[in-house]
Amino acid sequence: MKKQKIISGQGRVIRSTGNSYLIRTEKGDSLDCVIQGKFRQKGSRDTNPVVVGDVVSYMIQEGLVTGVITAISDRQNAIIRKATNLSRYAQIIAANIDQAVLVLSLTAPETPNEFIDRYLVAAESYRIPVYLIFNKTDLYDGALLERMKNMIRLYEEIGYKGLTTSAKTKLNLGELKNILQGKISLISGNSGVGKSTLVNLLDPSLNLATSEISTYHKAGKHTTTFAEMHELYFGGYVIDTPGIRGFGLAHIAKEEIYHFFPEIFKKAAKCKYYNCYHVNEPGCAVIKAVKEGEISQTRYQNYLNMFLDEDLKYRK
Repeated sequence: MKKQKIISGQGRVIRSTGNSYLIRTEKGDSLDCVIQGKFRQKGSRDTNPVVVGDVVSYMIQEGLVTGVITAISDRQNAIIRKATNLSRYAQIIAANIDQAVLVLSLTAPETPNEFIDRYLVAAESYRIPVYLIFNKTDLYDGALLERMKNMIRLYEEIGYKGLTTSAKTKLNLGELKNILQGKISLISGNSGVGKSTLVNLLDPSLNLATSEISTYHKAGKHTTTFAEMHELYFGGYVIDTPGIRGFGLAHIAKEEIYHFFPEIFKKAAKCKYYNCYHVNEPGCAVIKAVKEGEISQTRYQNYLNMFLDEDLKYRK
């Protein structure tokens, strides 16, 4: 009997659906793959061993249409959060990205302030640049517009770039296009903030799924059901993911959280004690800076909430 030829190569994961993966090979072809069982048996605390953005090795038997992922290359970075209802496990949202684009809304639905800071901490832990996109500005009245301006000013002083957008009025779509062009970008946000709608306006050929806000819950409905990387006609890639309702920290020791608040980390160098956690220690330069208005009270409170999160002991 003639032995079947085995073809092997490398590619990048561009779609993840349960235990099935679509990869783009080095030749530019698309190939459906599954993973070997060993990836699930390494004692990993991640719910998904292979994620969109991963560079993987594969093999496929000649004549078959489904390959097998045999190895995963080391990741340059990743955005990771606590898995929903599985506090001891983590979900890797995407890997090997150039930047993260967090789409926010101050109404219909409102993006919680602590959600923003938790996401930023996760990105900072891998030194991933983040753009904050304040969407749905056509719905903002005077008070919301003032709040948005204050938030943009706060985050830009820390080092994060902000952009105001509106799918309805097409505000600043050119600037958003420039941000995405030539990069691998992870697009994230709560359900219903309009991230898929914005991407569709920039590249209508993608036709990403969208839906209206739930009138009962005043929150977004999940329309994207799995992570997928899309090539933009003007250059670059976007990774569209299901809307996120909560963002628990993962793979970060609680003692290290302040490292990922740039303004807190900067002040921490002046604390009296080198092992200060900036909670209630004497001689804490961070607490002093908060009292004097040099550090946002809201950001500091969000830091405390993360530090005092008992669940973090599972995610070191």
